[in-house]
Amino acid sequence: MIARSRASKPKSSARAKPGTCAAAPPLPSPEAQIYRLLLSCPNRPGIVARVAGHIYEAGFNIGDSRQFDELDANRFFMRIEFNPVRADADVEAWRASFAGLAGEFGMDWTLCAGWRRPKVMILVSKFDHCLADLLYRWRIDELPIDIVGIIANYPRETYPHLDFGKIPFHFLPVTRETKMEQEAQIWALVRETGAELVVLARYMQILSDGLAAKLAGRCINIHHSFLPGFKGAKPYHQAHARGVKVIGATAHYVTSDLDEGPIIEQDVERISHHHTPDDLIRKGRDIERRVLARAVRYHIESRVLINGRKTIVFTE
Repeated sequence: MIARSRASKPKSSARAKPGTCAAAPPLPSPEAQIYRLLLSCPNRPGIVARVAGHIYEAGFNIGDSRQFDELDANRFFMRIEFNPVRADADVEAWRASFAGLAGEFGMDWTLCAGWRRPKVMILVSKFDHCLADLLYRWRIDELPIDIVGIIANYPRETYPHLDFGKIPFHFLPVTRETKMEQEAQIWALVRETGAELVVLARYMQILSDGLAAKLAGRCINIHHSFLPGFKGAKPYHQAHARGVKVIGATAHYVTSDLDEGPIIEQDVERISHHHTPDDLIRKGRDIERRVLARAVRYHIESRVLINGRKTIVFTE
């Protein structure tokens, strides 16, 4: 789990210290030791100067910095990438001292090592195009993640053309009567593997409020629609019947409100009157793949801050 902390009310974790992600692998060269700081707090003058100065004075250099002021809520959001440039630069000492500054400004903040590979669990149903795309991007290292398992409510033979390699595959069938037992198995696997992110790669089951709450902020779903609109069964047929001129897909964090979680990424493609429902399905698969992949990458690169019912996404 990516551990978040609010400076005024620090929390502890068995797997991560406050203000940091889970443990990183051994240190690479100083140039490759990229740390990513995400923070949000009530807006006030001097935040950028104080944070940047704190990083510089500890022997680090800022390679990238983004910020956003939400004027309506008077809240400030920031993402910084920095790396050591002095021999005495110590990120653990920096983190400890930054906690004091964060407390002064009332910050929610995380610090993650950019070279670590987050552990990811993927859930899938019958349609496997998003799963196949994630596996491909993982194999070519476009998505630097460790896939710790694939959970499906369909048996392994449903995916004869996919090479899972050594990734553990878990067939967990589900019915209305067994839903809670099946979700208990999912949660047990998430905990046992230490999965920090759960990806619903066209997993066509609605998570219960309890499981959604346990996975809050670390479960991404791909919805086959440019939300809001055309919910329910056969969305592309609904779109075709309405003569829409664009179709799309939406990647969002899962919450107890069905398909209403904070949106991370969306995309659309123009269509016209001569496209059939099958054309829309084909085009939709392509959109879903790329939208989900971008959302996963934004999350693992610490580019997303949840802001109530929406997100702040510092894209590339």
